[in-house]
Amino acid sequence: MHQSQLPLVGVNVVDFGQYIAGPAVAMILADLGATVIHIDPPGGSLWDNPANAVLNRNKLSVEIDLKTEEGLANAHSLIAQADIVIEGFRNGVMSRLGIDFQQLRETRPELITLSIPGFASNDGLRAQWRAFESVVAAQSGVFTDMGLNRVLMGINPSFSPLPLSSAYGTMLAASSVVIALQARERNGYGDHIEVPLATAVMEGLCYNSIEIDNLPERYLTQRELEIQRRRDENLPMDLSFDDLQELLDPFYRSYRCKDGRFFYVVCPSHRFHAKRCLQTLGIYDELVAEGLEEQIDTYLPQSQWTSDVSLGVYPLPKHWADRIAEKMKAIFLTRSAAEWEKIFGWGKFPGARQRWLQEWMYDDHVEMSGLMLHVEDPVYGKMLQPGPLVWFRESAHEMEHPRGRAWGSVEDALAKLKQNPRREFALGDAEQAWMQGVKVLDLCNVIAGPHSVSYFARFGADVIKIDPATPLYDAWNTVIFGMSHMRSKRSALLDIRAGAGREALERLIKQVDVVVWNATDAQVAEMKLDQESLQKINPNVILCQLDCFSGIRPGPKTNYLGYDDLVQACTGIMQRFGGSMDRVEEHAHVGTIDVMCGFGGALGVAAALYQRQRSGRVGRPKTSLSALSGLAQIPFCYDYQGRGLFNEPSGPDVRGYSALEHLYEAADGWMMLACSERDVPVLESVVGPLPEGDAQREAQLKTVFSGRSRHEWVELLQHNNLAAAPCGQMEALRTEYSRPFDNTCGVELGTYAFSTYPDHPAGRRVVQLDACAVRSTRAPLIAPQPSEKYGASTRAVLNELGYSGEEIDKMIDQGAASESWSEEYFPS
Repeated sequence: MHQSQLPLVGVNVVDFGQYIAGPAVAMILADLGATVIHIDPPGGSLWDNPANAVLNRNKLSVEIDLKTEEGLANAHSLIAQADIVIEGFRNGVMSRLGIDFQQLRETRPELITLSIPGFASNDGLRAQWRAFESVVAAQSGVFTDMGLNRVLMGINPSFSPLPLSSAYGTMLAASSVVIALQARERNGYGDHIEVPLATAVMEGLCYNSIEIDNLPERYLTQRELEIQRRRDENLPMDLSFDDLQELLDPFYRSYRCKDGRFFYVVCPSHRFHAKRCLQTLGIYDELVAEGLEEQIDTYLPQSQWTSDVSLGVYPLPKHWADRIAEKMKAIFLTRSAAEWEKIFGWGKFPGARQRWLQEWMYDDHVEMSGLMLHVEDPVYGKMLQPGPLVWFRESAHEMEHPRGRAWGSVEDALAKLKQNPRREFALGDAEQAWMQGVKVLDLCNVIAGPHSVSYFARFGADVIKIDPATPLYDAWNTVIFGMSHMRSKRSALLDIRAGAGREALERLIKQVDVVVWNATDAQVAEMKLDQESLQKINPNVILCQLDCFSGIRPGPKTNYLGYDDLVQACTGIMQRFGGSMDRVEEHAHVGTIDVMCGFGGALGVAAALYQRQRSGRVGRPKTSLSALSGLAQIPFCYDYQGRGLFNEPSGPDVRGYSALEHLYEAADGWMMLACSERDVPVLESVVGPLPEGDAQREAQLKTVFSGRSRHEWVELLQHNNLAAAPCGQMEALRTEYSRPFDNTCGVELGTYAFSTYPDHPAGRRVVQLDACAVRSTRAPLIAPQPSEKYGASTRAVLNELGYSGEEIDKMIDQGAASESWSEEYFPS
């Protein structure tokens, strides 16, 4: 009989989740080999969506009525065999039904329980709110902080059908339960974990909510400067979409091609990408002759540059941006978007054809790489579904044919769980942090990879971040993004390609448990960090790899370079957000998929640590931005014979799915209503009789809601168990829930928490989100420390590796190491 090599084989999971987040966590665990029993109420899932076929694959589903004695007894019999129990109801619902996680863990301290409520259990205002996806998003400012484009066009609020709260909540919850699982192998203890969706979405969007005082103007884009100008001059925000395009950087925008399709270029900030792009387009020499320069050291203050421009630095001055963009527009019209995509991919600089989601799902690369897989579902037949979000190189082939969802009896489910005998654990240190003693080496750049590793620090891991001795990216990319993803890391600058820097890297690899790198397979091989090479350095080290286009199998684009925005373009997110293929628009938030993918990398590392502890096998986990795009679009990322149109809400003017799930303007601002047809009788008792027809309902509700303040309406609706929330703003949440940094994680503030650093190492006041979406009951959580300056720990790290002061000085003199890229934290 074949013995599965999937990392979570033997782990039993009981999934009480409904809608997206809970079932998605259990789906990920099932994809990785866990045995999962899904519990539905009588009559089946509460969410009527074909996405249930995706979320419940590889599971056995059972219907249980928890409101009956028999049902409750059956549920407890299943829980008794579980390692992990998942629920996503409102706070307190499970205990009221007779399943009390605290009591369960008192008798079984090895049990891991997971709750995914809409808002935190200690949120005095919102803990008992009925909180669907759109309600959580509205309250958290997702619909009102929709990016610079929407500000300039005066569009506020903007509805988006992307379930970001559930997607971020899923990845935080899945990674945290597996981190707790690997910790249990060391100390025998499980834990109770709470991941509020509202807190999760704030973590996912943390790059959008940070406030940095007196940021030098060199970091402000043309759009930010235009917003500032209009506010200073009291001018309306009424820029047209076409005029907005002329404020975009030439290396960060879409171009129309010969076939009429748009091609998205993402080449800012990198030392070589913009140059390769211009050389390939045949206009580099021409622009150099016109005065375009490349500064030798872009981390010097701009006052010391030899001109006002440097290729590879974002953003460019407007006069140069306009000049370059006009030349690029003409060149792109000479070839089709498909041709340009191959040219960019082969040339090792990022760009992608704008696509519809359906077009992406049937792309040759997507099929060959397993980013979408065929699954035989008992209801919909042969379905096209997103592939695994995280996989291991050595066992990915086992994930190529997921089992369609299945239904059975409680007896069937119990028998399935009992195939994995319950283990006994010797209890150790109950106060130990989940990743205490784990050493992680971070070789990543930009957002996804570094954010993955920064996540480990809150659980006690020792993290060392290595960046090149000479920077590869500009200060906008490294320093600004690093304010979030460099927290609690020690930063060292080394040239790891050869010589003394490579020797230092290998010394580090010998000492760590995990190496994380966002790199393509080709880059990994080129740097000799492939499995065979690593085995020679440290046979027990785990390499986690993140990239843009990988799936469980190699495909034509596996080694193409790319970023978050590029995946938004080629998977249909930009087309949906903009409203049409002639109006493609980047989704509002920095790191939309990046952060999600970062948590995917963390999940892979946790599963690899668990596998190494259980079996001694050293795994090589992997994930990609493209793989996570399936989760970000889970309500509509599937296909089957007879499926209707891909007509989810799209465009800047959309306000919701229907009149019942819709943004409405109250007397003092905007609010979100999220009801279903089942709720109409109760809703009518609050707002009066509603007509038939969606348009008529919308018109009437607009009139009704305009008569009172949004807070009055929300209080009244929630009192009647109807989902609603005022539209919050990140700036207002930051102001209300900020406190001076006190070395705590902010959990005590409830759902939202920010820390103010008046004396940040950057030399200015900084306010940023507290990393508190994962809330453990037993294990301590460690508050992230502010990001140190790049290179601040170079000497200390090398000293720990056994280098003398003289040897370190020599490495610095030879360029193999550096203690800083700049005199200033933020180069001015």
